[in-house]
Amino acid sequence: MAFMRAEDAISGKLGKAYATINGNVEEMLYLKNIEASIEKNKIEVPVLGRTGNQHKAGGWNGTGSMTIYYATSKFRELMLEYVKTGKDIYFDILIENDDPTSGLGRQTTILKGVNLDSVIIAKLDIESETLDEEVSFTFNDVDMPNKFRTMGQ
Repeated sequence: MAFMRAEDAISGKLGKAYATINGNVEEMLYLKNIEASIEKNKIEVPVLGRTGNQHKAGGWNGTGSMTIYYATSKFRELMLEYVKTGKDIYFDILIENDDPTSGLGRQTTILKGVNLDSVIIAKLDIESETLDEEVSFTFNDVDMPNKFRTMGQ
């Protein structure tokens, strides 16, 4: 009987993330966490002879959020450029899970066409030991050039 080995659980601390903005690659050392999701848009399809509707996929939306230490001005700069010039910036984020203890190998996901929803433009907090911020975003495409190996192989 096959089962998951405890050492194959992926550590959330072991990985890397890189943002490619205007052709410049920046390691996201300030990242605390990031999560991206794809949600299908479903279309209801009424069918003759059935009392319930069936459903068919009719597209998708990519959304995400990240918590970062308030230690970079990069995202504020992007938002400020939009405010001052109207030029919106789209960029890519590469996320790599790479836990050397796990036998599952590395998974690399590339979020393409990332566009920021909102950023904190300025922040002070006398009760916080470190400042951080939540940044929400959307993305237009995704690739997964490296995938985890199947368990038991």
